[in-house]
Amino acid sequence: MMRRPRRTAPAVVTALALLSVCVLTAISVIQLLAGTRPLISYAAIAGLAHTTRWDSLGVAIAAGVVMLVGLVLLFTAVLPGRPTVVPLLATDTGAAIDAGASRRSLRSTLRAAVHAVDGVTAAKLTLRRRTVTAVVRTHRTTPEGLTEAVHAAIERRLDQVSPATRPAVRVRVVAPRSTS
Repeated sequence: MMRRPRRTAPAVVTALALLSVCVLTAISVIQLLAGTRPLISYAAIAGLAHTTRWDSLGVAIAAGVVMLVGLVLLFTAVLPGRPTVVPLLATDTGAAIDAGASRRSLRSTLRAAVHAVDGVTAAKLTLRRRTVTAVVRTHRTTPEGLTEAVHAAIERRLDQVSPATRPAVRVRVVAPRSTS
């Protein structure tokens, strides 16, 4: 179970751009059929197209921009995004059950485990594909043993959740300077 994010933002941008071009074309055609002055003049566009040279700087810049936008949209459509669901191990090995936890819920349960450690005042967790990094703040001036305690708390919670691919755990403790 590897749910990937939907590519809604690029699809919406592309759809709105195409819709605006279609609406402007339809408005101009309707105005021409009604005998009124069109919003976008076909003669002006045709005149601009006939006077513009293919080797001009404006054409090269416009072609580069269109090509860049096309490549970005192509890569956005083809490359997989970050999974939104982290697959979990099946507890019953005989059953073919797909189970998963959202990245957000996994991060919040790991953060709750870190906050349960004595001496932790704040924690920031980043969940990557193969690593969990915890940056922990404490008011202790000597944070001996806090790194190991936080590491053990995260490992225990990962044992409870049991993701299919277990991430490596990194802990960094940020403590105030000693006042002595």
